Amino acid sequence: MPLNQQILLDNRPTGEAMASNFKLVSGDTPALKDGEVLVRHHYLSLDPYMRGRMNESKSYAVPQALGQVMQGGTAGEVVESRSPKFKTGDQVVGMGGWQHYSVVDAAQPGALRKVDTTHVPLSHYLGAVGMPGVTAWYGLVKIIAPQAGNTVVVSAATGAVGSAFAALAKARGLRAVGIAGGPEKCKYATTELGFDACIDYKLHQDAASLSKAIKQACPDGIDGYFENVGGMVLDAVLPLMNAFGRIALCGMIAGYDGKPVPLSYPALILMSRLKIQGFIVSEHMEIWPEALQELGTLVATGKLKPRESVAHGLAAAPDAFLGLLKGKNFGKQVVKLI
Repeated sequence: MPLNQQILLDNRPTGEAMASNFKLVSGDTPALKDGEVLVRHHYLSLDPYMRGRMNESKSYAVPQALGQVMQGGTAGEVVESRSPKFKTGDQVVGMGGWQHYSVVDAAQPGALRKVDTTHVPLSHYLGAVGMPGVTAWYGLVKIIAPQAGNTVVVSAATGAVGSAFAALAKARGLRAVGIAGGPEKCKYATTELGFDACIDYKLHQDAASLSKAIKQACPDGIDGYFENVGGMVLDAVLPLMNAFGRIALCGMIAGYDGKPVPLSYPALILMSRLKIQGFIVSEHMEIWPEALQELGTLVATGKLKPRESVAHGLAAAPDAFLGLLKGKNFGKQVVKLI
């Protein structure tokens, strides 16, 4: 069995996460038992939710255990199999974590999924045609539930979730407006992703200024909002929500360092009779096949052109992850291992 390198969570952050919270180690890969497969990871997925799991406080997911491999999505290839369900050479996605190899019990439901890379590159199964894409699909289709002609807005618009949200929204005849950081990201949002407009939040010092800019892009108000950020961005959007608007809440990256993220005018929820629903996409596995089919078709036909930020080598994962939390990524953040 091959030698394996792994990144562990060595200690919990106090406030802002740091590279010193992680530890790179090497060890032997255990021999396979009956029913298990050995996967060599080609790509690791880095996602904002991982920051919340680094804390020991209450969250929607069990805290990441200290001294254990950082958990996360992986895409790779079966290099040895003792399961009839998989053969050597199969391209697969799973939750192998921050390491070169993982041993997977193939009998565990959902632990490993074969993917077809004929028309969709392997790494996209960690982004547009994976968990982030399905997250965008569920928030838009099941929570916002728009009608043709509605205006929908998404924060972190050029990230993995926001990119998929744009393609899904345009396929449904919606006006799609993004919020992103920096002129390059906003240009990409409108020229490549198909957003009707994109607002650069970095040009604004407060919620009132940002809200004014968003209003210009949404003259008929906002019917549905997909929230990834919170904080000032949510404060800017709330006054613009139309009566009976829907907000799909899947991320609060503004508060991932543990600081409270207060809402300035919660009375707006009542005044506009808003529906705000938080969700975790892994709790809705029944919709994944439908969502993945649509997302795969959008990528294969060129209607969704995902962009990736690629870090190279396992040792680069912590710094790439910390950069993701500060918005330094452009598109889906992955780590390429081979």
